[in-house]
Amino acid sequence: MNRIAQYPRLVFVFFFVFIYLITYLSGIENAMLRTVFSITLAFVISPRRKKIKTQTGEKTQVTWIFLKKPIILE
Repeated sequence: MNRIAQYPRLVFVFFFVFIYLITYLSGIENAMLRTVFSITLAFVISPRRKKIKTQTGEKTQVTWIFLKKPIILE
């Protein structure tokens, strides 16, 4: 999970392409509707990166909808 947490934008792009292909194969003909739906769902599913200040310095916290505990990156 730490490796996935280092690249949240790549995870977003992966989810976007995957959801877009699913909506394309499901028969939704309106390209704008497919794109907006895919972007919205990928944004909700993708991990969030946030900088937090601790006593030892500034660290990056990654939260994801599928994980109960956040991942702390140095």
